[in-house]
Amino acid sequence: MRRFGLIGYPLGHSFSQRYFTGKFAAEGISDCVYACYPIADIALLPALWAEHPDLEGLNVTIPYKEKVIPYLDGMSEVVRSAGACNCIRRTADGLIGHNTDVTGFEASLRPGLDAGHRRALILGTGGASKAVAHVLGRLGIAYRFVSRSGGGAMLSYGQLDAEVMDAYTLIVNTTPLGTHPATDEAPDIPYARLTPRHYLFDLVYNPPLTRFLREGMARGARTRNGADMLAVQAEESWRIWNEGRS
Repeated sequence: MRRFGLIGYPLGHSFSQRYFTGKFAAEGISDCVYACYPIADIALLPALWAEHPDLEGLNVTIPYKEKVIPYLDGMSEVVRSAGACNCIRRTADGLIGHNTDVTGFEASLRPGLDAGHRRALILGTGGASKAVAHVLGRLGIAYRFVSRSGGGAMLSYGQLDAEVMDAYTLIVNTTPLGTHPATDEAPDIPYARLTPRHYLFDLVYNPPLTRFLREGMARGARTRNGADMLAVQAEESWRIWNEGRS
């Protein structure tokens, strides 16, 4: 049996587990299983590999996309550049890290972009934000990170004044705010300053319409959630895990 899975902590209802279980059933793949492995500390990762010698690959989610890097034996150029890893393949050369968030985010973001989206605000500074920044840089879109405290080149939410909101028309939420069951939560941006020129992208997918997106829609902004991004990154993980197999 070929084994794959997801590490993170905590792990609730996993998109990845549902997706791959459904994929295996729909495509008649009977020799593969996908499971969740909620490890409370990244230091437990070597023991997980040892416990499951048939484990071929892992997806990585909060809070380990950056913390997992020291446990890799090699990494793709995207991981090296972005500083985050969300996909690992076990090979004869050891554990090789990849970042399929980059592929998923770019494919999902592009359809909503227009010539006016040349500056972006990235809400949050976790592992997913690194993939977003990598894609924006590749697309030639200038960006600034936003956090609660700000500092240096980073903005705080309190600094999002009329001038900033007018200049930065692409806003990407990489925080978990608004995720079920805490659906009343949302990043603390000045929603009243949103316009139809703005494009709000939320990496959250559950619920499909977060408060962050609802506030944007109410003011005519373009919106997109993270569901398509997740599906693309999952398929990219599957491609990586099977690359070179006959």
